[in-house]
Amino acid sequence: MTDLRKNEVFTCEITGYTAQGAGVAHIHDRAVFVPETVAGETWEVKLVRVTASAVYGKGINLLSPAPARVTPACPLAGKCGGCAVQHLSYEEELRMKLDHVNDTLHRIGKSPFTVDEIIGADDIYRYRNKGIAAVGTIDGHAAAGFYRARSHDILPVANCLLQSEASNHVNAAVVRWMEENGVSPYDEQTGKGAVRHLFTRTNRLGQVHLTIVSARGFGDKTAKLVKELPEACPELCGIVLCVNKSRGNSVLDGQFHLLWGSETISEQLCGHRFDISPQSFFQINPPQAERLYQKAVEYAAPNGGTVLDLYCGTGTISLCLAGRADRVIGAEIVPEAVENARKNARKNGLETVEFICADAGQAAQALADRGIRPDAVVVDPPRKGMYENTIAAIGEMSPGRLVYVSCDPATLARDVQRLGAFGYAVTAGCAVDMFPRTHHVETVILMEKPL
Repeated sequence: MTDLRKNEVFTCEITGYTAQGAGVAHIHDRAVFVPETVAGETWEVKLVRVTASAVYGKGINLLSPAPARVTPACPLAGKCGGCAVQHLSYEEELRMKLDHVNDTLHRIGKSPFTVDEIIGADDIYRYRNKGIAAVGTIDGHAAAGFYRARSHDILPVANCLLQSEASNHVNAAVVRWMEENGVSPYDEQTGKGAVRHLFTRTNRLGQVHLTIVSARGFGDKTAKLVKELPEACPELCGIVLCVNKSRGNSVLDGQFHLLWGSETISEQLCGHRFDISPQSFFQINPPQAERLYQKAVEYAAPNGGTVLDLYCGTGTISLCLAGRADRVIGAEIVPEAVENARKNARKNGLETVEFICADAGQAAQALADRGIRPDAVVVDPPRKGMYENTIAAIGEMSPGRLVYVSCDPATLARDVQRLGAFGYAVTAGCAVDMFPRTHHVETVILMEKPL
């Protein structure tokens, strides 16, 4: 193998993509990762980092552009760490994501199944109903934005194209209030200052729920906040203060205090109404979530039966299943989310759904003690996937159908292989583009045991 060295320049063709959306070229039998390039293009590439395991390059001269290249809509593309694929046409973005799902299923999951369908979004901008803006000091003034790629340096962002205009408006109003009232951003190095993050949720009616994450309260300035902010932002439906004194990266950690309005925000999904608290998980793109859940329900309950919904959050999938299954039991380890789920079921008049506060192993044991064996299990775990004891608990329950909703193809594929040890194999699947203009992709698969 020929050695490669930093700062060397090569002419090469981009042949594919990494999981993060960077282009891939091959130089002297080594894969070189080149951000903001498109498959089919020819570039002069300068090597910027060479290690034993990976080589990273920077495109310095585009010699032959690909038809799939487009001009990014956001002027901060390539600087902010959020949208990695704005230089791709949307058709190319979907192709890249579907290829990634199948590559991981085949290579990591050792599954012969190929996902043929990816459901694209009607709206590729302004689709996010949740935003987390970091707050810091820039040139002596408070600013809200996002971290630059691979750093903790804040890049001011006044108009994120993925966020709702209402969310951007609320963030700007909070920053103005901070400047006018001498409320300083939190400093990670010294531990001084107050405001750390602005967490917003927006519903389809255009309402915004704001959680201000701060290292401390605002004392007598709180009265001005709850008077001035709703006047400046009539779209607000609630303001919550999260006092987070931890020195780590966790955003919603600590004590929550309602300052004004409602503790939750309401949203409609699949014909059901959900009240969502700041700590509760809820899908970021409701129109695409409806398409995803329709697939999950189709896979899980084709003929009714009893379905266990693990990682149920506020009960979104559980309530959707209620229209098809005879009985639905949701399990979630976060108490606040379970309480939200129960309220959501009552609010929608659904009597065939119940919720228990438990992890997967506890839920399996509770059902076994009651003599209940589910016909299907639905899982929608966080990005890190399922723990091995969760997989073992599912294997012990031995449902005929297992539906896995995943936001990370790599951990999905890993868990597919683990579930294979219990006799499960992928029999159906679909990718859903929940996060347009980013490298992320959602997948829902059906696994069954051979008869």
